[in-house]
Amino acid sequence: MAAAIPSGTVTFVFTDVEGSTKLLQELGDDYADVARDHRRIVREAFNARGGTEVDTQGDAFFFSFPRAREAVAAAVDAQRALRDHRWPRGTSVRVRMGLHTGEPSVGEEGYLGLDVVRAARISAAGHGGQILISETTRALLGNNLPEGAVVHDLGEAALKDIQHEHVYQVSVDGGPSEFPPLKADRPKTAGEALAERIEAHVERELERAFEGRMDPKAPVGLAATGMATLAIVVLALVGLAIAVIVLVKLVL
Repeated sequence: MAAAIPSGTVTFVFTDVEGSTKLLQELGDDYADVARDHRRIVREAFNARGGTEVDTQGDAFFFSFPRAREAVAAAVDAQRALRDHRWPRGTSVRVRMGLHTGEPSVGEEGYLGLDVVRAARISAAGHGGQILISETTRALLGNNLPEGAVVHDLGEAALKDIQHEHVYQVSVDGGPSEFPPLKADRPKTAGEALAERIEAHVERELERAFEGRMDPKAPVGLAATGMATLAIVVLALVGLAIAVIVLVKLVL
């Protein structure tokens, strides 16, 4: 397999059908036709642009291209074909696509390295009908956009398990330029971070109270008094923490 796939600078494309389980439930036996047509459309579009099918599982594809421009053009072609195809019962089949360019290692089992992970994470962050590309792919694409395609800067996204990635969207034929927010991790707001710190402090105080961290040689009466005082302090802290958290959430 290693000898059959492009090496050097490679552009990866990951695709999968959004809401495939729901489609299967809605269409029943007709979903077999959907799956067959989806695979045919994606393969035809990607093969025509020189793509190599690395793997496929269920309704997901993994392709590689020796040139970033051809990979983007193939994604645009596929989205057009998927959009224009007549699906059973007038349903809509929406496929998300993510692209990233890198210089991966090639082993006996195929591609190795974080570039593959990065491409997969970019795809997973998208929505059906959306084409997302990394900053590296965008740079290689330059001004050579496929006809009818427009690139939108979506800014930096916190992708799972990897560093932040600057993500761009390729819109097709005046299609929607705005989708829901990317499915990516986001940094905590100042209010959320403050609330978590307060909750953690209260939990520590409660643990100390229940552990009864007192001198075992102290008189029983003093110990009882100390525990009572500690309980009052803990309750007061809990009340204060709850009040602050509520206030933070109201302000935010």
